Amino acid sequence: MTRMPGLVLPSYYLYYNSPVKILPTPAGGARVWRISIDTGGWVEENQLFSEIVFAIGGEIFTRNAEDFVQEVEAFRAHYLTGEGAVFALYETVDAIIAAADKEERRLTVEELALIRGIRRKTFVMFEEELQRAGQPGADPGIGA
Repeated sequence: MTRMPGLVLPSYYLYYNSPVKILPTPAGGARVWRISIDTGGWVEENQLFSEIVFAIGGEIFTRNAEDFVQEVEAFRAHYLTGEGAVFALYETVDAIIAAADKEERRLTVEELALIRGIRRKTFVMFEEELQRAGQPGADPGIGA
């Protein structure tokens, strides 16, 4: 990949509802990481670089780091199942949302803050586990 003036890395996107991040390499290049719908880990998909950076096509949206973390965790909670602390926290978020839906009301400011905090925590926990497993796209520091 080539260097592009004005491109600030890392950068974060939603690409057709799938979280994608572009991270710098030590040599000055960039690597594109897309979340896996099967594992919640990161899959290198450098072929998406031009399409994302030049916003070629339709559903490509830029996200800041905080919103990216929220999108990643909403994605993981929706598509993944499992056991353990992360999945228990996903269930907690689902219960908060379900309670508001049942009561036919919007989430309160406090509930929204709680959900955002839980998702930041689960992001770090999930990314640390990916890092321990040797996943090169893992980056728990984004959520800290």
